[in-house]
Amino acid sequence: MRHSSVHERGLLFDRVSSRSFSSRRSGLGRLIFLCLFLSAPLAGDPAGPGWFSERAGAVGLEFTHYNGMSGKFYLLEIMGSGVALFDYDRDGDLDAYLVQGRWLGPGKPPADPGVPAPGDRLYRNDLMVRGNGGRTLRFTDVTEASGIGATRYGMGVTSGDFDNDGWVDLYVTNYGKNQLLRNKGDGTFEDVTDKAAVSGDRWSVSAAFFDYDRDGWLDLYVGNYVEIDLEEHKPCRSPSSSLDYCTPLSYGAQRDRLYRNRGDGRFEDVSVAAGIGTEKAPALGVVVADYNRDGWPDIYVANDATPNHMWFNQQNGTFVNEAFFAGTAVNMAGAPEASMGVAAGDFDNDGDEDLFMTHLTGETNTLYVNDGKGWFEDRSIGAGLGGPSKAYTGFGAVWLDVDNDGWLDIFTANGEVNMLRAISNPADPFPLHQTNQLFINRKADGFEEVTAQGGSVFTLSEVSRGVASGDVDNDGDMDILLSNNRGPARLLINSVGNRAPWLGLRLIDGSGRDALGAQVEVRRGKGVPLWGRVHTDGSYASAVDPRVLFGLGEDPDVRELRVHWPAGGTEVWTQVALNRYTTLREGSGRAVTNVAR
Repeated sequence: MRHSSVHERGLLFDRVSSRSFSSRRSGLGRLIFLCLFLSAPLAGDPAGPGWFSERAGAVGLEFTHYNGMSGKFYLLEIMGSGVALFDYDRDGDLDAYLVQGRWLGPGKPPADPGVPAPGDRLYRNDLMVRGNGGRTLRFTDVTEASGIGATRYGMGVTSGDFDNDGWVDLYVTNYGKNQLLRNKGDGTFEDVTDKAAVSGDRWSVSAAFFDYDRDGWLDLYVGNYVEIDLEEHKPCRSPSSSLDYCTPLSYGAQRDRLYRNRGDGRFEDVSVAAGIGTEKAPALGVVVADYNRDGWPDIYVANDATPNHMWFNQQNGTFVNEAFFAGTAVNMAGAPEASMGVAAGDFDNDGDEDLFMTHLTGETNTLYVNDGKGWFEDRSIGAGLGGPSKAYTGFGAVWLDVDNDGWLDIFTANGEVNMLRAISNPADPFPLHQTNQLFINRKADGFEEVTAQGGSVFTLSEVSRGVASGDVDNDGDMDILLSNNRGPARLLINSVGNRAPWLGLRLIDGSGRDALGAQVEVRRGKGVPLWGRVHTDGSYASAVDPRVLFGLGEDPDVRELRVHWPAGGTEVWTQVALNRYTTLREGSGRAVTNVAR
């Protein structure tokens, strides 16, 4: 989230300040500002036709993010937080967890009835499916009943069953100490952070559960950002001497942490021994996948304004950062970018994990294409993703097959960080809003921006940050939950994907939990094979649906499913129903050997 130049930074207007933007401009300057403001799409009625409809408030997800801005220009204020879609009560539908900020200024927050109470919120999905297939979607706020007490300045969340009891747990990242919330299986959670020894004391943003040593227990990677002490805050100024946010490069970077799960409820910090602790960088996005297809999970980290990290698993408990050799450290011009969000997925259906990243206005979002051996090429421009993204600052990003044609599409959550470049309204206390974007995969023709077809929700201009994808209403297509910095959460319900045949899978490993890291290969009659991965990580500070959903497009003739389990075995299924979700358990299929991934 690097500011591109000091000349592009300006003044933030908040309710604490009485300065007027218009009083500082005159003549032509006022006219230019007025034209920009009046032509900007502002938040409005999200109802209307299109591929997605906004349903958050209508279904009970009444959540507004609070960034705690106090006029001090703390960097935390413009970052925003993440969201999670996960099934905490094991009833087969996705519940929602939304991360909240809190007051950052000295003393008590201003008396404002519009300021929400501090603390993250948990919403239970009470989905009802009628006999005729109709659905009634409703969420209930169960935060107090769940016992969750997450009232720190929240940044992100990831999900995974760390104790192998069959119930999904949460790890919440904060400015300061993080929290591990153990799901007790009775609708409540307990804070086991200290017992598990995973609190940390840094500014953490994104995290990921994964089994790096393949011992059957989920380990934990925590991406840490920069070193900031609010009590010793030194404000920065724009060229006009106005107070402004400092760039991340004004602060010292931090080291990420890798925690090894001991299997007894406790973790061991192995950052140094594993090699992760050898480098400092401002991490914002983390996504784990087997990038070189050797059967072991690797770690890709999106670092802000510095080269990204590609930690290849050495299969002996250690990792080596080979991002420069892999072609994923910098862009095609050899420059590091303001990496915020990152997503891994097989967009070209060739059996390997490709990478998509979001960046700052003036840069472009980046598509790194994998050659199958862990070597990547920046094809952002040729794929049609460069030009359309240059005017936007992206945070959360997800791969999802919007129309279920069997090819992964892209959604990006956008919102500015530079004040002068932002749409500046004297009455707007946080003028960073932008519209989000949707890109459809046109196969050999690359990607086409189809934001206008997405629905009127895509005309909303907000400060979007965290994004999670998942089938919220269990109807066979991917929906989107997103958070807005200093704004309302949005739930985008897909209305077109399930018009095509689909295949939904939940993969359970031998321990009885979601098999994070498992890969699924769908072999069909005529169409190309489809590949999917069980994961909850990626995007920006968020956790996605661990189920794997395949759109089958015009070739629903599924001949065989091959599941490559994280521990190394491969099994085959030949009889799986379409247009419904099926659970595949390790050991219940036909085992095959000597299968190359």
